[in-house]
Amino acid sequence: MEGVVDLEAVLDKLSGTVFDDASVTELLDIQTALEQVHRQIPAIQHRVMAAVKAQTSPGELGARSWRDALGIRLRLSPTEAGRRLAEGELLAPRRTVTGEPLAPVYPGTSAAQARGEITAEHVRIITTTMKKLPPRVDEPTRADAEARLAGYASAHDPDTLRRLAKHLLAVLDPDGPDPNADEDAERAEERRTFVLGPQDEDGNSAFHGTVTAQGRAYLEPVLGKLAGPGMCNPADESPCTKGTPSQEAIDADTRTRGQRQHDALITVAREALMSGDLGEHNGLPVTVVLGATVTDFDEAIGHAVTAAGSRVPMREVIRLASHSLLCLAVFDDVTGRPLYFGRTRRCASVDQRLVLTYRDRGCTFPGCRVPAYGCQTHHAVQDFAQGGHTDIDQLVLACGPHNRLVTDDGWKTVLTTTGTVEWIPPPLLDTGQARTNLYHHPEHILGEE
Repeated sequence: MEGVVDLEAVLDKLSGTVFDDASVTELLDIQTALEQVHRQIPAIQHRVMAAVKAQTSPGELGARSWRDALGIRLRLSPTEAGRRLAEGELLAPRRTVTGEPLAPVYPGTSAAQARGEITAEHVRIITTTMKKLPPRVDEPTRADAEARLAGYASAHDPDTLRRLAKHLLAVLDPDGPDPNADEDAERAEERRTFVLGPQDEDGNSAFHGTVTAQGRAYLEPVLGKLAGPGMCNPADESPCTKGTPSQEAIDADTRTRGQRQHDALITVAREALMSGDLGEHNGLPVTVVLGATVTDFDEAIGHAVTAAGSRVPMREVIRLASHSLLCLAVFDDVTGRPLYFGRTRRCASVDQRLVLTYRDRGCTFPGCRVPAYGCQTHHAVQDFAQGGHTDIDQLVLACGPHNRLVTDDGWKTVLTTTGTVEWIPPPLLDTGQARTNLYHHPEHILGEE
């Protein structure tokens, strides 16, 4: 379009401009103008996305959802793509079922953004505050609150807006949430979460979450028993996990309360895995699955890799093995196990799943974070129903939604001569982006392996 071409031409010109001879006043004016344009662009993006939605669907583009379509096309993280779409739902112009135009859900905020008066942080404060308004607040009052917040945002910095928004919320909801109201109970239930963060350089992982009242009721007696002094202490030669620890074990326990609770939860997870009651998941027994090279295993050095892509030092692998709760796959160039089954079966065997788990570590779709525990075996050369072979050199890991893209939504997979799989997107999502997934193999980026 002409306007976009003009914008690109202006940006190209500015990119080559030298500002060394400009005065401070001129430089500050340029900075202000650029900031205003930067603030206005999201409003235009919202309108563009609304027009796209009116003409097609994510499935027709070859994506599972609008979030995936936006993420693939613009190389955005799922979080950022989701944020933009959610913001657009509130700030973009709308249409009725019959095609008649409607104002945005938050018209004041939308107009302020289009004028370049507010930042993304202002928008987040406004939308978060509006979400906190209880259902009992009527529509005229809500509309007035949104207009007031947009006006505040146009005149104040985000910190001041945050304080004003908090005051406005207190005025409109002076009593706060009613703990006995059904709506508030549902809202509290929705806040439940448990997020396990990535590993740091030492292999440890931080986590955060919010547990419901029911969850707390379950955890309290478990922690009361297993997190007591002397219980589940990994420093003991034979940690006490049942019954009552000896007084000697209690006296020798120097762990903090947090460390005892950590060790208690590890014990609960280990007991659940050892029970065998969890069955199978995606062709693998629900247990710890590890892969390591024969050299690392023999010399007790390096690390093993779990089916979720986590790294476990070999000293910890040996400790895990003492509990007999893991599947340990030790690999050399050839495993020596019969892995070729041709077309005698559609589903990969456990042996093949173990090899794929160690080789791929997770979904092979570019950028997908799903680890091997959540993946299926994908016939990368040719689908089984169309004559494909269930051989290890034709199989890769793919999560369920991405696996289905190949047959349903125009994606193709191609195995290269090096054994890696490339995912070829449909034309409307193809911007020359990466075809392979290095998320589970960061060592390949630096050529470590």
